[in-house]
Amino acid sequence: MLVWLRSGRISQYMKMEFTIKHTWDGLPVSHEPVTIGLKSDNAGLLMEVNAPFFNDPPAPLGEPGKPFSRLWDYEVVEAFFLSDRTEQYLEVELCPHGQHLLLLLSGKRRVWKEELPLEFEVTRMKTKWEGKAHLPWNYFPPCTNKFNAFAIHGSGEGRKYEALHPVPQHELQEGQKPDFHRLEFFKDLNLKGLMGEDWKQPESDIWKSLTN
Repeated sequence: MLVWLRSGRISQYMKMEFTIKHTWDGLPVSHEPVTIGLKSDNAGLLMEVNAPFFNDPPAPLGEPGKPFSRLWDYEVVEAFFLSDRTEQYLEVELCPHGQHLLLLLSGKRRVWKEELPLEFEVTRMKTKWEGKAHLPWNYFPPCTNKFNAFAIHGSGEGRKYEALHPVPQHELQEGQKPDFHRLEFFKDLNLKGLMGEDWKQPESDIWKSLTN
C-alpha cells in the first residue's frame, strides 16, 4: 500500500509506505506485519523499517553497523530496487541487530558488487525494532522502476519467508521453494511520485563503471 503524505499549501508526495502482509506464497502472515517507508533523503532515499523483533535466529557474529556476508540466513528485512529494462537491481538487507548487506546485481542472481557501505541506525525494543537506512542514488541502477520487499525470521522448520508481492497462487508449483529473485513478480515503483514530476534519477558512477 502507498500512503501519500501532503505538507504545506502545495501538494507534495512525501512518503511511500508498504506493508508485508503475506508469506512468499501468498498466505496471510500470523503477526503484526512489517512496514517499509521510503522518503526523499539527502542525495538518495531514506528507507524506514518497522518490524516485529523475533530474535530468531540469534544475532550474527558480525559488528553492528558493518556489512555481514550471507545476512539472509538471519532475521532480516530486504528491499529490491529493479530496472526491469536491464534486469539490474539493488538488494538491501537490514538486520535488527545492526548488520546490513547491500548487493548490486546485473542479471538475475548475478552479483557484481557487494558489502557496500551504508549509514544504518537501529532502535531495538523487546518485541519490535525500527531501522533507518540512507540509500545513496549512486547505488540505484539507471531507470529504477520496479520494487519488491521481503522479511525472513525463524529457524529450521519454523523459518518464515514473507513478501510484499508474493508469487501468485496460479504460478505456484508443488515442492517450490522461496525465491526472492523472481523479478517478473516485482511491481511498479514510481519515484517521480515521491520526488516530484520534474525529478530525474541522478547518474551513478558505480553503475557506469559496469558498462565501461
